[in-house]
Parts: sequence; C-alpha cells; structure tokens
Amino acid sequence: MTTFSFPLADILSVTTEKLLSRRRTDGVADLLDWMTGDRLEPSQVPRATDECKAELVAQHPFLADLEPSDVRSEAELAAWLVEAERVHGEYLEVVAMVGWGRQESAEDVLGRLRRRREGSTRFRPGSGGSARLG
Repeated sequence: MTTFSFPLADILSVTTEKLLSRRRTDGVADLLDWMTGDRLEPSQVPRATDECKAELVAQHPFLADLEPSDVRSEAELAAWLVEAERVHGEYLEVVAMVGWGRQESAEDVLGRLRRRREGSTRFRPGSGGSARLG
C-alpha cells in the first residue's frame, strides 16, 4: 500500500470543490496525478476529481462533513481552513488508488480520429503496395 502525505488544503480542494490549496491548481494536480498514478490531461480532471473525492472520503471519513458552508469571503475561507488544519492537522496520509482506468485525453482521441480519417487515403501496409483504401 503506497501512501504519501498531502496538505489538507490540497485534499479539501478536491473534497469541497473550493480551491483552498496554497499552491492553487498545481497542488490539486499533484494530488490527483499521484492518486491516479497518471499525468492527467485537463479533460480527465473532472472524472479524476469525482473518483479521488470518493476515495479520500473513504480513507478519511471526517472529510465528508468538512465543508465551509457559511463562508462568504476569501478572508473567512482562509480562517476556516486554518481552523480545519488546527483540528485535523496540516497534512494527511493518502493511499494511492488501485485500478484507475486511464481515460484517453481529448488529444489522444482527436489524434486517433485524424489518423483514421487520413487512413482512408493512405496506402495500407501489406495491401500490395498500390491499393488505396476507399
């Protein structure tokens, strides 16, 4: 079981869907990439966030109820985070997910479609050399 210690602020950025990470999107990306074992493309982040959120709550059940519900300003959000860190600690151990099904990035899909489209006018290997696909 592989674990790594992550800032609570990064974890809460995933579980609350409020950007609390002091490293902003870099902190969230590092957490999601590490949990999935993948270097996520932007198109993969929503699915990874959903799956990682469920996994983080399963690992640390108190996260399910840790939500800055009455916060109205950035200053109140910062104060809420400091209090959450005081109560729960600044870092939590996170276990990497097992079985993350890598999803093709939008770039991968577009490239595959482009190659398929171009394939209709290219020579097919092993087709006799001069036959064109129709």
